[in-house]
Amino acid sequence: MEKIPFLLPEAARKPFALFLGILFGFLLQKGGVTRYEVIIGQLLLLDFTVLKVMLSAVLAGMLGIQVLLHLNLVALHPKHGSVGSSVIGGLIFGLGFGLLGYCPGTAAGAVGQGSLDALFGGVCGMLLGTAFYSGIYPRIEATVLRWGTFGEITLPEVLHAARWKVVIAVAAVIATALSAMSFLGL
Repeated sequence: MEKIPFLLPEAARKPFALFLGILFGFLLQKGGVTRYEVIIGQLLLLDFTVLKVMLSAVLAGMLGIQVLLHLNLVALHPKHGSVGSSVIGGLIFGLGFGLLGYCPGTAAGAVGQGSLDALFGGVCGMLLGTAFYSGIYPRIEATVLRWGTFGEITLPEVLHAARWKVVIAVAAVIATALSAMSFLGL
């Protein structure tokens, strides 16, 4: 494995990560996606604020990671995936999202703005869910979580295409979707 140069000294990395986390939470709150009404509006397909914020974040993150990869400042470490783990994770996430009206990031942001339902239902629920999952993990890791394994693969590898070509194509699709939502007033 190649050695990746770091721009920040070791002592500055954790404070910088904390700063970025606070900035992310601030931007979620300013974007309105920490409000229960906005999340439920998305689930009911009445308010597309969440989709627009998430697509914008995917676009910025994807392009940022690509630039950092090109400059050899980061390395990708894809995790092993499977249909079983994706289905279970999606069901757990969807159940919590549908019942509470927050995802983990928006729940943390909502707690920061004083929403007690996000604190007691969201954060406490995440902690209880994490404890439950860690308890059953040893029993399901080698079976259920390996059903339909697809390994440590990225989209460019699946498509047998150069990474930049996939990034440009996905960026174009996201930009088109965002423009269409804006044009349609969604």
